[in-house]
Amino acid sequence: MTIFKKSLLTLSLAALCFSTVLVIFSMVFMNSLYYEVNTLGLKNTAKTLITAIGEDRIIDVFLNPAGGSVNLPVSADDAYRITLVDTAGYVLWDSHFTAGIVNHIDREEIIAALEGREASARRSSITSGGMKLIYYAQPVFHNGVTIGVFRISFYVPGFLTRVSPVIIPFVIFSVLLAIAAFWIIYIYSRSLAGSLGRLVNIAQLGMPLLSGPEAEEPVAQEFKSLEKTLRAMTLELNSRIEQAKAEGRRLEAILNGMSEALFAMDSFLRLHLINPRAREIFNLGNRDIASKGSVTLLEATRSTELVMAAKKALTSNTPLEMELTLHSEAEKHFQVYVSPLQAPGSQPNDLNARETSLQDAGGVVIVMQEITRLVRLERIRKDFVANVSHELRTPIQLIKGFSETLLDTVSGMGDNNEKKQITHFTEIISKNAAIMENLTNDLLILADLENNTVNARDMEELDVYLLVDEAVSSMQQIAINKQIEITVNCPEGLVAKLYGSLIIQALINLIDNSIKYSPAKSKIKVSAYLSDGETGDQKELILEVRDKGIGIPTEHLERIFERFYRVDKARSREAESGALSRPYAEGRLAGGTGLGLSIVRHIALLHNGKAEVESRAGEGSVFRIKLPQSSNQS
Repeated sequence: MTIFKKSLLTLSLAALCFSTVLVIFSMVFMNSLYYEVNTLGLKNTAKTLITAIGEDRIIDVFLNPAGGSVNLPVSADDAYRITLVDTAGYVLWDSHFTAGIVNHIDREEIIAALEGREASARRSSITSGGMKLIYYAQPVFHNGVTIGVFRISFYVPGFLTRVSPVIIPFVIFSVLLAIAAFWIIYIYSRSLAGSLGRLVNIAQLGMPLLSGPEAEEPVAQEFKSLEKTLRAMTLELNSRIEQAKAEGRRLEAILNGMSEALFAMDSFLRLHLINPRAREIFNLGNRDIASKGSVTLLEATRSTELVMAAKKALTSNTPLEMELTLHSEAEKHFQVYVSPLQAPGSQPNDLNARETSLQDAGGVVIVMQEITRLVRLERIRKDFVANVSHELRTPIQLIKGFSETLLDTVSGMGDNNEKKQITHFTEIISKNAAIMENLTNDLLILADLENNTVNARDMEELDVYLLVDEAVSSMQQIAINKQIEITVNCPEGLVAKLYGSLIIQALINLIDNSIKYSPAKSKIKVSAYLSDGETGDQKELILEVRDKGIGIPTEHLERIFERFYRVDKARSREAESGALSRPYAEGRLAGGTGLGLSIVRHIALLHNGKAEVESRAGEGSVFRIKLPQSSNQS
């Protein structure tokens, strides 16, 4: 049904209902007004008749009801019927009826009159055979006492009887009025439908009608304004649609050219976008995924690790990064970035809040970057370092052994210049052999830490104070030789879950570094304590070595934990940057391997912690190792 027919039907029904209600209301009002006017006229007639008959004559009828026939100047031919009723409800006299009159004590107007009030009523009369009458009753008083009722009644024609003479003209007038109203509504609805139809065409056809002429037929100003607005909106919408299409083509080109795999999905992990690289990695071919929106991440990738990462990002509402290894025809490694599609917020604590957060999240995006080549190169590098270190140990030990033997042989020779020269050259050989041995040992330690060859079962609950004390004791003699005082600040009874030997190694490296780059007669402070973690949900064990040495310039702090990195400009010329002694060494060799701080960092990473440094040139340094502990750790 068109808007024209709808508006025509609606307005016609509204006009018909309004007319019907108006006619009914008018008839009801006129009928009520008719009865009110007749009741008022009946009241005036009653008063006139009482005056004409004489109030004394009427009182005499009530005082002497059996004194003879009642002779009042009213006959049955009159339009008005007069009835005299005593206080018991019996009719003493009626102008129209002499027989068949019942007791009137239950009539409402009689009851009211006997109570001393004037009253009227409208009902069918039993005495007159069911005729519709209007009654008016007035009490008759004698010496202030009600002695009877003077009632007058009048026949009222029915409603249909009264309106029957004008019913045909009224029907004709109503039909003509309805036709006129329908025609007016038809013209108005047609005009309205035409204006709206034009607007609908503009909205549906868009561009073809934008250059067309405006409406020539008479149209309301509001519709003209609406048409202009709709034309402008359609033009803007078409422009935006073209821009969206261009952006879509640009986005498609970008996604198709990406070397990374990309997945976009909703909060239920149903895929809505996937690029060709992702299809290639998971062998999805031309399978229709994004348009249906019913294929889940698990169905497409068969990877529970990806699903768990996506759910974790949704529930925590924070991006995360992970490494993923896929085993298909060949082992492939990926760096995975997972990000939720809504603003970061606080993480819900209870399970219900987490479920609500998962449902309310807008979705999640996963980007997978293949790092197989980098992993292979890193593996080759680690194997190379480990293999070279192993291969160098034997010749280095041979060189060191023969140099020591040569020194022993030379010591038995006489005291001459040739002996001194041979001794000097042999000491240089022995010293550099020791440096190379330290280097190979550090490389082996670093290779073991990078390959994570330390078994997790070796981690155990240890007394931190004993570990710190053992590390300080190992370096005490070296500090005494340089007149440096080492103080320990660690509460007794502090227990943590650690790799004991590795923690001692890290502390020795840091203490040795501080001794090397601190002036004589200075102090080094070694501390250990528990602190609240950065997230506040667990504790951290802090191992700290503080010195007042030459410090490190700010621009070098970010790279200080890299292997072989040296800060020669900020160091004394007597000691090389990063040179660290071997643990439990009886003496100290000059120079270092440049791997000590890198070993410290890897030991911290092995404990899921991190190594930090605070330093300024000329003001000393503070090295910290932060190791996370469970919340119930003491």
